[in-house]
Amino acid sequence: MMLRRGFILFLPRLVGLLVVACCSVSIVYMLACTPKVDNQQLALPRAHSPTAKEGYEAILQEQEEQHRNYIISLKKQIAQLKAELQGRSEQLKNVQDQYPDPLDIRLDHSNPEKAQANLLAFLRSQIDKAEVHSGVKLSTEYAAVPFESFTLQKVYQLETGLTRHPEEKPVRKDKRDELIEVIELAVGSLNNPEGDGNAKHRVYTASDFVEGIYRTEKDKGTLYELTFKGDTKHQFKKIVLFRPFGPVMKVKNENVNMADTLINVIVPLAKRASKFRQFMQNFREMGIQQDGRIHLTVVYFGKEQMNEVKSILENTSKSANFKNFTFIQLNEEFSRGKGLDVGARFWKGNNVVLFFCDVDIYFTAEFLNSCRLNTQPGKKVFYPVLFSQYNPSIIYGHHDSIPSLEQQLIIKKETGFWRDFGFGMTCQYRSDFINIGGFDLDIKGWGGEDVHLYRKYLHSNLMVIRTPVRGLFHLWHEKQCLDELTPEQYKMCMQSKAMNEASHGQLGMLVFKQEVETYLHRQKLSSKKT
Repeated sequence: MMLRRGFILFLPRLVGLLVVACCSVSIVYMLACTPKVDNQQLALPRAHSPTAKEGYEAILQEQEEQHRNYIISLKKQIAQLKAELQGRSEQLKNVQDQYPDPLDIRLDHSNPEKAQANLLAFLRSQIDKAEVHSGVKLSTEYAAVPFESFTLQKVYQLETGLTRHPEEKPVRKDKRDELIEVIELAVGSLNNPEGDGNAKHRVYTASDFVEGIYRTEKDKGTLYELTFKGDTKHQFKKIVLFRPFGPVMKVKNENVNMADTLINVIVPLAKRASKFRQFMQNFREMGIQQDGRIHLTVVYFGKEQMNEVKSILENTSKSANFKNFTFIQLNEEFSRGKGLDVGARFWKGNNVVLFFCDVDIYFTAEFLNSCRLNTQPGKKVFYPVLFSQYNPSIIYGHHDSIPSLEQQLIIKKETGFWRDFGFGMTCQYRSDFINIGGFDLDIKGWGGEDVHLYRKYLHSNLMVIRTPVRGLFHLWHEKQCLDELTPEQYKMCMQSKAMNEASHGQLGMLVFKQEVETYLHRQKLSSKKT
């Protein structure tokens, strides 16, 4: 009863509140919806103004005129935008007609004739886009794409590296076949000239070829200019050919999950405890702390320094709480191939990625992922080209002190070189290593076993991934050329030692050190006189 009486008393107040709220909403709505007017617009009619009706009509007419002008302005802008859009559409259509979309070329299976015509038009357009008929403006001298020259027997190239020479016979089959095909096409073109009808002409052969030059623009194609002997001593025939690159085509789109892919790093070792300590610092930081999906197998030869090596391994295990390691000891003469082979076959778990490593190698966590991504059981093995460090005491000899190891690992021509003649560091699945037959265990000591395994993979159906990697370094160490070597072996050893010591320019400064010091001394005396 009391609740009912209270509700009856509260009801009039509630109605009043609702009325006030409705009025407030109405006022806000009127203020928000009232069109804005300039200061020059007519105000609402007052008592001494014309009648209220005439005043409102005048205001409405003026606002209607403003709205009409605004609509006309908008229509003009829309018309201009439509015209501009149509013009741009026509330009785009012309460009597409001239350079067909590679996507259309590869996806239009319903109309093979159209796809073939589009592909042919695209390939022809590559000639127009490449620097064939005329030159292009370049920003710097480094932007020019250089030519390489060739004859029937030799190729003369600028980019040499350590396994390529300034002058060499084309060893790679693809390069050899490419140049043979180009010469044959040029000879065929000379023997079948267009527009000559049945006119008699000399028969050209490959022996008439004098020289050629070629260069590749990676996104367009390869340009060849070939010169042949003419009818007289000072006459020549010139043939220009172009191999256009086709449109980029999607081959695969897949997700790759490497979360559970373990890498077993196998290190053969004899003595060299100090180097092993440095290696374990790198292994702990990159392998254990940053990567975490790693196992270490050390195959140790002999007993000298073995306890020290085991102590380093055990201390790392305790401090980093790392249990994924295996230590194997062999009482025999050191053999790198034997050590790696034993370490690989000792593994009893599931199929695992093997990383064959040396104690003077530095790797990053990014490299370990590259190791995983470039290996696939039964399909791919990974042979990275590592960056070999020059002698730090020569590189930083003019500094007050030698920087820390991490600061030294910079990929520049002054600090090192791509070790493209080395095949010792490699990643492959254990199943592939076992199926290929492993290492040749007759090879003793260092060298030879890595090339032998590399050739096995090349002769198989597995894809060999060979590429420079930015996260794998060979740390400099002194190379000893023993007296037991033959004179020829000693000469080769010293040449290899020089190659690992410093760059050409740095070695030159050592050769001319006396001359440089004499110059600096004269400069110093000259400055004192002035």
